[in-house]
Amino acid sequence: MPEPHPPHDPADGPLDGPLTGLVVISLEQAVAAPFATRQLADLGARVIKVERPGSGDLARGYDRTVRGMSSHFVWLNRGKESVQLDVRSPEGNRQLHALVDRADVLVQNLGPGAAARLGIGHAALAMTHPGLITCDISGYGSTGAYRDRKAYDLLVQSEAGLLSITGTPETPSKVGLSIADICAGMYAYSGILTALLDRARTGLGTRLEISMLEALGEWMGYAEYFTRYGGTAPARTGAGHATIAPYGPFPTSDGRSVMLGLQNAHEWAAFCEIVLRRPRLVHDPRFSGNADRVTHRGELDAIVRETTLALTSAELIRRLDEARIAHAQQRTLREFSEHAQLRARGRWASFDSPVGELHGLVPPVTVHGQPPARLRPVPALGEHTDSVLAWINTPVEHSSEGMAPCPLN
Repeated sequence: MPEPHPPHDPADGPLDGPLTGLVVISLEQAVAAPFATRQLADLGARVIKVERPGSGDLARGYDRTVRGMSSHFVWLNRGKESVQLDVRSPEGNRQLHALVDRADVLVQNLGPGAAARLGIGHAALAMTHPGLITCDISGYGSTGAYRDRKAYDLLVQSEAGLLSITGTPETPSKVGLSIADICAGMYAYSGILTALLDRARTGLGTRLEISMLEALGEWMGYAEYFTRYGGTAPARTGAGHATIAPYGPFPTSDGRSVMLGLQNAHEWAAFCEIVLRRPRLVHDPRFSGNADRVTHRGELDAIVRETTLALTSAELIRRLDEARIAHAQQRTLREFSEHAQLRARGRWASFDSPVGELHGLVPPVTVHGQPPARLRPVPALGEHTDSVLAWINTPVEHSSEGMAPCPLN
């Protein structure tokens, strides 16, 4: 297993983050695994991304909207090193295994059975690499009738029932982001951090397995309980909420929409008195509790719209603020990019890429008392092949357990 990393010497320069010195090898593509490893890279880990020669990660070709680069690839691969390897050739496979010898963490979301065929499945590595943490991400898991099925985000959203509760009453809809991939990546990321903590205690690595269906299924928990024990599924309500009312967008006289939502009896009373200016509604039996308001949603929404359509968005927001009712503006993505709150908190930063300087959000977890994370570059395909191959060919002292220690980058 890898020896502990030596203490950081300030003369070596600033730390990139709490995972500085950790080596992550990832055979990754698309969204789920790259999302997980980018979080590790943002914390300072050295993430070496193994890509197929010539074309690389298929996400490189999704679009060309970021000055010729794919928006997905820019989002998911900042801070990594790109190495081109033909891992199925004898020499490429030898080099892959040499990388694994230097790794603390091995991540892969290859097709079913591919890792085992390459000799980097957990079963093949467990005896020779006892400190290695392996993380396998797949659509449906390594057992069961679906184990060999390919999985894409839309397909998993459908299998998990998400489409059945998303959209309008007439039209089931997918979530506009790759939510199944993202949640699988988040569980991979948190699982790896947990395994690192456990390895610090026991000295041993472990195998992590994340299924996109099971990850998204966890996020479907309330809807599943609601359906199992309530007898009916949450209704598709567009931008509204299936089980809370009033909750959703309401139009104003200047053609905008304001999102609002209530959570308790105190807010309902304030909403009636200050926003609607109809205090008698507080005790109307149709609306006395949230369940009653959901039952009579159509009547309630008509009453609320009657008020909001008589007000500008600014006038409505003033009343909502006075009543302390949660609300939001329905923004476009361009408006989000210019959001005053993000600017005020300094949440945008620049980073380098093969197409020049770009801007993106800094990691969302703020660690007080530490400087903000430095956003490292997006790699060109194979940009680090020579330097990484030179690194693995540099002799290192092996630990008594047989696995090479992980040098600092």
